[in-house]
Amino acid sequence: MYIVFYFFVFSLSQVPGSSSPRPYTSPWALRLAQRETGNSPSFPQEQDQTHKGGQGMAEDMELELEFTEDLQLTDVMRHRAQSLQQKGQKRQDGERLLLPYEAVYRLDFNEQELSFSHWNVSIKGPGRLSVTGISQLWTPDLTNLMTRQLLEPSGQFWRSAGDPEDAPIKCLEADIQEFGERIADLAKVRKVMYFLLAFKDGAEKDSIKCSLVFKKDVEA
Repeated sequence: MYIVFYFFVFSLSQVPGSSSPRPYTSPWALRLAQRETGNSPSFPQEQDQTHKGGQGMAEDMELELEFTEDLQLTDVMRHRAQSLQQKGQKRQDGERLLLPYEAVYRLDFNEQELSFSHWNVSIKGPGRLSVTGISQLWTPDLTNLMTRQLLEPSGQFWRSAGDPEDAPIKCLEADIQEFGERIADLAKVRKVMYFLLAFKDGAEKDSIKCSLVFKKDVEA
């Protein structure tokens, strides 16, 4: 016994100008057909998500690294200066001793293909921040720091007494641009880089924040 079922689905509305009902087409089938023919309709929600995703990708292309104090290396440097003073000895010819208002800081590069973008520095109240880079791989527990290992130019940032709180930090723009570019170049061959940060003219560590913003290099 053969049982044949015929299913016909008709729309409730009629095609204008015709007395015959038009076949019903599901939205899913219509969308599939449009995509196959390349005539996909616009979907505002999907466009919105794509736009937001693009913004996220742009943010992912930047990397901000904050200078952090290396307490152990700072202590080693301080001990070296104090030891020479207590023993009445002279420093090694060309040696750079840590000054009382200085500390050793570091940048750790978890990514190395970088291009310099800009500095982010904030100083509360009057004071001056000096950032000096160390050009070679160095730690004071292995070798003494020598003046020839210091990068030039250094980064100089300051806020004068009487400057409004919302006033931009003063700096030597050409120097900090060149300095930032040199740091980005050195980052390509290093995982870590050390710096001497000097807090002068009333500046204190707790009132200063300093970081570098890089752009991530994308291979073509």
